[in-house]
Amino acid sequence: MAKTSSSAGASVRPPRARKSRAETGEAARIEAIFARLAAALPQPRTELEYRNPFTLLVAVALSAQATDVSVNKATKAVFALADTPRKMVDLGEDRLRDMIRTIGLYRGKAKNVIAMSRLLIERFGGEVPREREALESLPGVGRKTANVVMNVAFDAPLIAVDTHIFRVSNRMPIAPGKTPLAVELGLERVTPERYRLNAHHWLILHGRYVCKARRPECWRCVVEDLCRFPAKTTAGSPNGAAA
Repeated sequence: MAKTSSSAGASVRPPRARKSRAETGEAARIEAIFARLAAALPQPRTELEYRNPFTLLVAVALSAQATDVSVNKATKAVFALADTPRKMVDLGEDRLRDMIRTIGLYRGKAKNVIAMSRLLIERFGGEVPREREALESLPGVGRKTANVVMNVAFDAPLIAVDTHIFRVSNRMPIAPGKTPLAVELGLERVTPERYRLNAHHWLILHGRYVCKARRPECWRCVVEDLCRFPAKTTAGSPNGAAA
């Protein structure tokens, strides 16, 4: 009678697919990119000014199609008066609209912020929820805003893809994609876990101040030799191609 193996019936794991040399090299390149960005800016943070998760949520919602600088100028006075959902509702849409008039699309944003504040009180006890689905149920809050709030306020290792991150990811490339969602999912897949929490900040700041749209400043880029963008610029070049 044949002997029965003691492991008979046990689930057999399929052999793990071996990475090709090209895949291994690409992973090492991306690892090196984030390592250098981290070394250059060890403790990155959002440039939006906020006091708590609620004011962060408001600031991020207001920043759509507006600069962080313009949002900070407007919200300084707003947050001095209304840094909770209840205080924001009490402030009222008309007064909020007047206070954020310098921000693009201010009428619709004022309406959304007041409606958002009411729903936070009614549905969430005045607290900002930590889940994306709950955040996206609020007026004026999409996936990008939800990801920023979850990342900055609650340390969720998420990447919110804005125009800067979309450009940098496609230009280097790191995780190229035709849509922000495709880039986001690609970045989550290829970004080493130890860099994922701060990846959003490193990429957005790199895109904002170095890897600019019209003329990337490649001559002072810490990852220039790891970047495959074909139209790199030098300090003396008059023009730079946009990705």
